[in-house]
Amino acid sequence: MYRRGVHRYRFLSSRQWVILTLVAIALIPTMIKLGFWQHHRYQERTARNDLVSAALHAEPVPVERLTSPGHAVTRTEKYRTVTATGTFDTARQVVVRRRTSSDGEVGFHVLTPFVLADGKVLLVNRGWIPANGAQTAFPRVPAPPAGRTTITGRLKADETTAASGIKNVKGLPDRQIMLISSAEEARRLGTQVLGGYVEQTAPTPKGGSPEQISDPGSEDAPLNYAYMIQWWLFAAAVPVGWWFLVRREVRDREEAAARQTPEASEPAIV
Repeated sequence: MYRRGVHRYRFLSSRQWVILTLVAIALIPTMIKLGFWQHHRYQERTARNDLVSAALHAEPVPVERLTSPGHAVTRTEKYRTVTATGTFDTARQVVVRRRTSSDGEVGFHVLTPFVLADGKVLLVNRGWIPANGAQTAFPRVPAPPAGRTTITGRLKADETTAASGIKNVKGLPDRQIMLISSAEEARRLGTQVLGGYVEQTAPTPKGGSPEQISDPGSEDAPLNYAYMIQWWLFAAAVPVGWWFLVRREVRDREEAAARQTPEASEPAIV
């Protein structure tokens, strides 16, 4: 009986079944690992969403309480609502290339130095304007409020190629940049510039231009959780599927063997 049982599964030593079994064995730890990776992504996105939500709902504070010249804005400081009082220096503003509107149209972000009472400069991203053709000349930029003004906005960290994926191209047209860097702007302006920059949210520009940047949306953490469960279910399904295929192969072979067995001879008629 034992030998008969072993014989039924001799096909597992064939080249085809050895390869299939090895693939199945390799898939299980791979899928488990992918499930843990999605779990890690879920935790990261949940933590990021919690930080952004806490920052957006925190009480506004004067910008100089969170940043200073040379300061690197931290994760807990990013998106905090800040206020500042000063004067826009439109003569030395620049535009940031290849930025999209809420509708996906490519244009510029307007980056204007905002001179505080003590002479330090805060970089203010006033919003988006269309390119209106080739991005070779400095565009027409709507004017900000004149004179001493109080603004409100979200604090952001300096942009980098690693974080944004945007290459910092050199040799651009006059007063055009690719990335917002307080250190680079401090060198260009020849003055002290507060670390990071601010995305302006108030006051609202007249005529709706520049188009102000919308609040950062939350990342889809529940989707990563669903992918995590999916990968682990796949890992559990592999051995079940393998055993199902084995049982079907045994059944098919036995049925084929039964069809090939000669029928017993009929008794002779006397």
